[in-house]
Amino acid sequence: MSDFLVLLGIYVVLGTLIAVLVRRRRQSQEQYFLGGRMIGGLVSAGTYAATTYSAFMMVGLVGLTYATGIGATLFELCYLAGTLILLATYGRRIWEMGRSKGLVSPMELFTQRYGRLTAGAGTVIALVALIPYTASQVIGLGLIFQSHGALSFTLGAAVAAVVIAVWALIGGLRGVAVTDTLQGAFMFAVAVAAVVWTRGRFPGLEPQSFPNAFWTPVRFVDLTLPWIFFALTNPQVLQRLFIPRDGKAFNRMVWMFALFGLLYTLLVSFLGFSARWGTAQGLFPAVADRDRVILELLSRMRRGLSLALALSIVFAAVTTANSIILSLSSMVSRDLFPRQHGLWLGRGLIGLLTALVFLFSLARPAYIVELSVASSTILLCYLPLLFGLFHGRRGGELAGLLTLLTGAAAAILLAVLRVPLRSVYTLGVSFLAYFVGLGAERLSAGRLARRRR
Repeated sequence: MSDFLVLLGIYVVLGTLIAVLVRRRRQSQEQYFLGGRMIGGLVSAGTYAATTYSAFMMVGLVGLTYATGIGATLFELCYLAGTLILLATYGRRIWEMGRSKGLVSPMELFTQRYGRLTAGAGTVIALVALIPYTASQVIGLGLIFQSHGALSFTLGAAVAAVVIAVWALIGGLRGVAVTDTLQGAFMFAVAVAAVVWTRGRFPGLEPQSFPNAFWTPVRFVDLTLPWIFFALTNPQVLQRLFIPRDGKAFNRMVWMFALFGLLYTLLVSFLGFSARWGTAQGLFPAVADRDRVILELLSRMRRGLSLALALSIVFAAVTTANSIILSLSSMVSRDLFPRQHGLWLGRGLIGLLTALVFLFSLARPAYIVELSVASSTILLCYLPLLFGLFHGRRGGELAGLLTLLTGAAAAILLAVLRVPLRSVYTLGVSFLAYFVGLGAERLSAGRLARRRR
């Protein structure tokens, strides 16, 4: 048995023990999915960061910076800046709304204003978008298990799916949040060690120019726009805003996440830039499949560091997938089947959703970065409804359904047709549908008022 599989086994056992230790025997849905809204600032920041910075970073972003240069770093920093602005502007208000109204599922933000049908439609759209996104995490795990564990991609993906499902089932949000925080600290420490090693082996940087053949202005806007609004449109991170125990914990979560995000993005980018410089100097092979750049780096590192970095990728993917599966489970159990308030449905859905993610991952449909962005583009249709909650007083079920269905359909159609700037068009179509829905509701209300006279 390889050293990697031994360490992986230890990791799984320790993670399972943590999940068992922090679980509560009798749990309500609020306790299971939100940790009872009693999570401190450090753990809230840890789970928010680990949920966000997934295999997308160490697999996807390393390869993207290697292949396309500093535009990839700017793309990721735009996400961080957008997230911090949204958290400062709307995050505290969402946290307060969640506590005052007892919200558990992210889609319950929509229920009171736009109706239960809208929340249900939002849940279905999340399933369509986030199962591929979660599959990108399993793909990253499958690649690591294949290269370090001598497992086939299929077996590696199956092992990953089992770990994801078991941890979510046992510990709920509380277990996931604690393991997220510990894994996030490990990810950061190993990234620092990897940069130190890489800079010693490849002392130069090759950031390339920006814009370039890949990062044209059109593509940069198209890929970056969904990322800027990620904090509001992706249910797994939106739901994380419900969990801090008080305002002080919420503020601590935001600034600690900001620090982690900035430093981790720079560390990961340095790995890609250094590897690219190594290729230019003949010290590192030219890698055509950018998702395999990190695997080439791992094969050249000292055994201990290589194992640690491979495990950090496993950690990153598992934490994100856990969070998404939990969020989707809460949404389906509360927004599609609202009369079923027991946890049995939510727990059963965790197994079903994980199985769907595993099956989707076997197809390996695209590069990890593009797969992640495509999922976030579909979710842009949530944005008009969220803005309407805070900046408007009108809006009902017609506006909600028209916005979600039209926006999601536009995103999928534009992706199939490979239309440039599809994220811009998706957002535009979603807002247009929202205002058309508001207008139709106003006309309908006016006609009803005249009939009553």
